[in-house]
Amino acid sequence: MAQKLSPKASAAKKKRDLEYAKSPVRKKRKRENQKKRRKYSAFQLKGKDVHHTKDGRLVLTSVLKNRGNYGKGTKNE
Repeated sequence: MAQKLSPKASAAKKKRDLEYAKSPVRKKRKRENQKKRRKYSAFQLKGKDVHHTKDGRLVLTSVLKNRGNYGKGTKNE
């Protein structure tokens, strides 16, 4: 569901999100996720995301849990 933001706030959020997406850490994680996803078939990946654990491992996890930050939400992420 999209957030209901004013045009000014929406532009600021878009700028923040783009800066985060282009950060070296984010690019590295995306590269690792894509590399791991290539090892699985489409059937194995259905409804799954590749998740970075705190100890650095990559594991398959449900989209619902991974994108919802395991019930903590994404506001402080």
